Amino acid sequence: MTEPTYSRKAAAAAGTKSRIGQRVAELLPEDGSIFIDGGSTCLEVARAVLDRPQLRIYTNSVTLLQLAAEGRANVYSIGGEVRSVSLALVGAFALSWLERLRFDAAVIGASGLDAEQGATTTEIAEAAIKSEALKRSRLRILVAHSEKWSKPAALRFSPWSAFHHLVTDRAPPRSAVAPLAAAGVEIHLLSSS
Repeated sequence: MTEPTYSRKAAAAAGTKSRIGQRVAELLPEDGSIFIDGGSTCLEVARAVLDRPQLRIYTNSVTLLQLAAEGRANVYSIGGEVRSVSLALVGAFALSWLERLRFDAAVIGASGLDAEQGATTTEIAEAAIKSEALKRSRLRILVAHSEKWSKPAALRFSPWSAFHHLVTDRAPPRSAVAPLAAAGVEIHLLSSS
């Protein structure tokens, strides 16, 4: 699977991703510390919570860092090397900072979803960041546009059991219903309005 550029991903289903972001914002605290992953759907979550002045947002998203001045939340970079195709910060420096942090919630994106195995991504350095952020979070939310079901990527970064919530626009395929239920994942679908 060849990973599309960030700009291509951001343009795809932009309205749906914005609605996912609004729905996820309802699950997040008004104050506290949260991690928001890189990726176009995660950026929409950030847009929905940037005006919460008591919120501390930690991120590996270059695009979220560019938006930081537009909101009232405190935004912190975890540092690292910029991965140009995804505009995400990755690498040993980013991981070493993550190891020092704890989050009330983490919002994580995925390149693909595998009905049996869980959330997948295309690149090992991004997989490491996602896995570490999940380990350090009390509430773990996966955000994904439904098109991700048809395109699982090569690297599984997390089984379904690592997540409390999946926020998406359409119901998962039948083959994923039992594994998600067995893992205790609560599925939040966008309303059809």
